[in-house]
Amino acid sequence: MTDYSDEEQRIISYLRESATRGEQYFRAKNIAKAIGLSSKQVGARLPHLAEKTDEIDIEKWGRARSTTWKVTIS
Repeated sequence: MTDYSDEEQRIISYLRESATRGEQYFRAKNIAKAIGLSSKQVGARLPHLAEKTDEIDIEKWGRARSTTWKVTIS
């Protein structure tokens, strides 16, 4: 099993719970606001988590003013 930092665990938990409720698209600033981190902290970790985690699929989806991430349960 992969070891996650506290921040990574918080991000994964939030994304897993939100995806279970049917949400699929996220922005780092919205995740950060919900879990008490900065958007920079979240945005820096999402690409690494996309490669690191098997629990959820994290895909860079679109980039307008900020990157949107598509999240699905594996």
